[in-house]
Amino acid sequence: LRRLIPVPQTLTSELPSSHSYRGLTLVLTFLSYTSYHLSRKPISIVKSQLHPNCSAFGPNPLNDSNSTTWCSWAPFDGDNYKELFGALDNAFLVAYAIGMFISGIFGERLPLRYYLSGGMVLSGLFTALFGLGYFWNIHVLWYFIVVQVCNGLVQTTGWPAVVACVGNWFGKGKRGLIMGIWNSHTSVGNILGSLIAGAWVSSAWGLSFVVPGIIITTVGIICFFFLVEYPEDVDCSPPLHHVMTISEKDPEAVNSNEGPLSLPGQSSVEHSNSPKEPAEEPEAISFLGALRIPGVVEFSLCLLFAKLVSYTFLYWLPLYIVNVGEFWGQRGGSEPCKGSISSPLSSLSPTAHFGAKEAGDLSTLFDVGGILGGIFAGLISDYTGGRATTCCVMLVVAAPMLFLYNHVGQNGIGTSIAMLIICGALVNGPYALITTAVSADLGTHESLKGNAKALSTVTAIIDGTGSVGAALGPLLAGLISPTGWNNVFYMLIAADVLACLLLARVVVKEARGWCGPMARQRGYVVT
Repeated sequence: LRRLIPVPQTLTSELPSSHSYRGLTLVLTFLSYTSYHLSRKPISIVKSQLHPNCSAFGPNPLNDSNSTTWCSWAPFDGDNYKELFGALDNAFLVAYAIGMFISGIFGERLPLRYYLSGGMVLSGLFTALFGLGYFWNIHVLWYFIVVQVCNGLVQTTGWPAVVACVGNWFGKGKRGLIMGIWNSHTSVGNILGSLIAGAWVSSAWGLSFVVPGIIITTVGIICFFFLVEYPEDVDCSPPLHHVMTISEKDPEAVNSNEGPLSLPGQSSVEHSNSPKEPAEEPEAISFLGALRIPGVVEFSLCLLFAKLVSYTFLYWLPLYIVNVGEFWGQRGGSEPCKGSISSPLSSLSPTAHFGAKEAGDLSTLFDVGGILGGIFAGLISDYTGGRATTCCVMLVVAAPMLFLYNHVGQNGIGTSIAMLIICGALVNGPYALITTAVSADLGTHESLKGNAKALSTVTAIIDGTGSVGAALGPLLAGLISPTGWNNVFYMLIAADVLACLLLARVVVKEARGWCGPMARQRGYVVT
């Protein structure tokens, strides 16, 4: 099918080398998934505007009533508004989780460039349709639910496609660090989405969705014209996913170019005539076949709970910050920050009332921590070779940090900033590592014997399982939050502990791998 729909090389043929193509692939996929997350973030910012505390605005100017919901947007003006917000989140996330398992199968069989750009254009359409509900004065719940379901389905085109593209261009060597930096697109998208949505949330919240919809559509069109899926499409050598396996292969097998790997010294004639045909022969891996790859099940289940925590923060952190601000405001600012200097951050003091924009701005610090955590996790896992161990250590430390943030994170703006960054790094670090470097490692696992048509399916299985947790987290938060935010944080801590336990077998395997060479150096027998 790629032969029938070629890459538009007139737009990319002037790039001089594979390094340029790799850089172009990183930039385009980074911008692509930044725009995906940018379009998901507005709902968490707009929630506090759909059901604000209307008493802060005075009586209803139309009938002079003292109703606390006169300025709310129906149908979110009732006492069950948190449950309705949870339904909105769940509509998107359940559709996303279900669609993700199917998306990887299509991603292996369709041109990634068409699949990705088409999904981005449709995502922009449905994101904008949610915001148009404001301008069309729509007040029925089913409209917003249907738009969220459709958006969740089409957004599943993004992650398998971008990870497959990056995995096609980069080998395993520094994959953790490269993908750790590259995966900052998630947090960058959340930050930009918060800032863009916050710019219009108080004046015309519909634009908080329409503008991100236009952005993701534009980036999708750019990817359609410039993205190169495979190195072979532009006569570049594919990366070496398993360097050690080359020396272990029979020389005749290497020279016959089985699988996607080829020797750097091959002639251009051999490269053009023989390797491309065998690369087309292996069938795309089946769903059950991908599950049999060692580590896929463990990392998938771990990501379920890790993503539960991350997406609960993604969708509920701004509202939590608003509610905490109202709590301290009702206490009359009994714990003011004495001697504080007037600055833009002074309006974010936990002793003051939080507006929707201020809460959205403060919540971006969690994503700043996520950027640092993703890079740190990738760097450490590259150095140690222990992906699972790195994830497990960060998850273990994250649990007490979440407890501390809930109890002392409101003691001052400085404490709040520090705790948000630390929690963001510890929560999003393992999530970023599993969805990028780990997925790419397993999708090019040596047990596949060179079959390159597994990366998208493996990525979809891992992220699809994680998306089940992403759907459960905001739903549980909506159900538990009326009983108190403490209970929400206890749920998040329990999820972190479970995520760590699910990786125990892989951690033990990595530890044995480290201890084996050390024991042999000391003359011990390793069994």
